[in-house]
Amino acid sequence: MNPGWRAFLTAQGARLAANDRVVPLAPSGAAAPPRDCTRYDLSHLGLIGVAGADTDSFLQGQLNNDIRALTPTHSQLSGHCSPKGRMLALFRALRHGDGIWLQLPRERVAEALKRLRFYVLRSKVTLEDLSDGPVRIGLAGAGVSRELERLGLPLPARDNEVAAAEGLRVLRLPAPEPRFELIADRARQTAIWEALTPVSSWGDEDGWALLDIRAGIPNVYTGTVDAFVPQMVNLQLIDGVSFTKGCYTGQEVVARMQYLGKLKRRMYRAEVTSPTPPQPGDVLESAGSTSEQSAGLVVDARPDGEGRYAVLAVVEIEAAQRGEVRLGSTGPLLHLQLPPYGFPAPAA
Repeated sequence: MNPGWRAFLTAQGARLAANDRVVPLAPSGAAAPPRDCTRYDLSHLGLIGVAGADTDSFLQGQLNNDIRALTPTHSQLSGHCSPKGRMLALFRALRHGDGIWLQLPRERVAEALKRLRFYVLRSKVTLEDLSDGPVRIGLAGAGVSRELERLGLPLPARDNEVAAAEGLRVLRLPAPEPRFELIADRARQTAIWEALTPVSSWGDEDGWALLDIRAGIPNVYTGTVDAFVPQMVNLQLIDGVSFTKGCYTGQEVVARMQYLGKLKRRMYRAEVTSPTPPQPGDVLESAGSTSEQSAGLVVDARPDGEGRYAVLAVVEIEAAQRGEVRLGSTGPLLHLQLPPYGFPAPAA
């Protein structure tokens, strides 16, 4: 993690804990400003920088989304698959000058770099771990747009849109409430964080991931590497995969699933009450399942109340329709829900 940024957050956290409150930006006797905005340190996310004359052609041959659709004002999800079409990593991709940044869970950076470098061969491209470089913070809540405007920061209007100004990039991300990611150097982010502190709450990594879960946005963690083809985690429903871009690693399997196969598993949201936290990769079971594999796997899970967890889970469609899917063979029952974008109607 960026040592200067981490030291700043540690010092600020100690100061707030000592004061046990944040002094509002309001004159004596005036009402404090509303706390309808939460700020997040996104140091748990890693960042890979791809640069060089062959950046676009190299990534076009590796990622399952169309790099040609990636512009300075548009970010996208894009997966890196094995030759068998199973996802090894899932990136949030955005342009940075002549290069491209790929954001993913920090725990997956080293392995993702190793896998991508395996395919570089003679391509004029370099790949670098930038996780300790640009500082990234998240903002979410009903009042976020107001606070961005108050600070004179750009405000993307649509999900996945990117706006830039004076070395700062602002990404608008899908969520049930306005949500943005800010990327800039440490000095700029320190000033923004301090300006937001009196009018916002401090959220944690679980809170940020919970917003992904509620939006039906998957991530690939160590426990789920090589577990899913893109369609199982609904990437075809959230503009995370292209079926017209041409060849890439694993493309044949992904295309066959789309045009010739029958999708037997897909990703649902779920709620579960459990004495222990579910983890990515945890096995799901369902009575009556005839699959030689389990009935499904947990994609992500985060606390959402006392003993309760919000979950993304890839589940056998028949098991989901029967309505009895559990954590393990004897664990608690998952209450499955559709993702917010829903599922397409079955073909006639």
